[in-house]
Amino acid sequence: MAVSFRMRRLLLGMAAVLGTLLAGCAQFPDEHPRPWGDQPSLEPQAGPQPSFENESPPPESSAAPQQPKPPVGCEDPDPAVVATCLDPVGAIAVLPDGQGALVGERSTGRVLRVQRGVKPVELAQIPVDPSGGGGLTGLALSPTYNEDELFYAYVTTSDDNQVVRVAAGDRPKPVLTGIPKGSTGNGGAMLDDGQGSLLIATGNAGSPANAANPQSLAGKVLRIDGFGKPAAGNPDPKTPVVAAGLTEPGGLCGTPGLGMYWVTDRTGAQDALYRVQLGKPLGSPAWTWVERPGVAGCAADPSTVVVALRDAAALYTLHPAPDGSFTGQPTKVMENTYGRFSAATLGPNGLIWLGTANKDGGRPVPSDDRVLRIQPPSGGSAGKD
Repeated sequence: MAVSFRMRRLLLGMAAVLGTLLAGCAQFPDEHPRPWGDQPSLEPQAGPQPSFENESPPPESSAAPQQPKPPVGCEDPDPAVVATCLDPVGAIAVLPDGQGALVGERSTGRVLRVQRGVKPVELAQIPVDPSGGGGLTGLALSPTYNEDELFYAYVTTSDDNQVVRVAAGDRPKPVLTGIPKGSTGNGGAMLDDGQGSLLIATGNAGSPANAANPQSLAGKVLRIDGFGKPAAGNPDPKTPVVAAGLTEPGGLCGTPGLGMYWVTDRTGAQDALYRVQLGKPLGSPAWTWVERPGVAGCAADPSTVVVALRDAAALYTLHPAPDGSFTGQPTKVMENTYGRFSAATLGPNGLIWLGTANKDGGRPVPSDDRVLRIQPPSGGSAGKD
């Protein structure tokens, strides 16, 4: 009996040790784990990617930008929107502080000072004829705007196209008149050249002969002083004409410090971007679009030229080299995000201001037409035609 008792104790002890060992072995992973692909997925099968606390969302694809929240009436929650419920925008001139801008409505001739969070203030209403692509299509600040608060506008009247000087609350004063008017080709653009003068791009008034005629102001790039006279330093001091050959210019932009200027143009065969060199023929376009997306305003800094596309409802970005050619791959961005872009310009703080023209042949939302302020765009894809 004693032997049996000892044997039972021994057997019980061995069983306890064996149980402990088996329990310990259960804490280790499988010797042959399943591949990662067999793990269950937390991603939904459809819809947006989930966002977790303290985790940044994945970057948005440039091909499918995140759509802003829809506006309710004139209230637009999009942080890029500065002003709403305007008529189609014809031109923008950014104020020196970069916080506000002057905005011109193409068909009404109204000029408003806008700033985010502040009710727009009407500064002037210039009589215009919007037929043939005309109306109010160009704006530029006086080179001494901080002192005199004057600005200039390119407008179509019942008789001609002209440049007028405006003081808030006063009647516009013509400074350059007699630019031919036609059934088409009445639009223009303006730019402060950074040297105390104004650059003006004029349409050909529906006639290529006007653009080829050195005596005509139509279809040209002009450079004038604040009184409409040929600016000092023009290649030919007797004329404001510094380049010729335009059809329906949509935008004028540049980097005055580098003396590099650009003008967009809509021709019968293609849309084009030209480099403007004062006193030299425009020559061949620096870039062309055979599909004619409706080039409009443009904005430029030393590394980028952004072209607003009206009919294609997008922006097109190119990267200029010092010789006026372009490097790298151009990009098409913000397609169908805000609709038809009509105006573009660069602010002093590097932000790009844009205007839309969705009430003019587009699909307006309740807050159209709008003025936007954005960081210079990047991403997307496009190719040279």
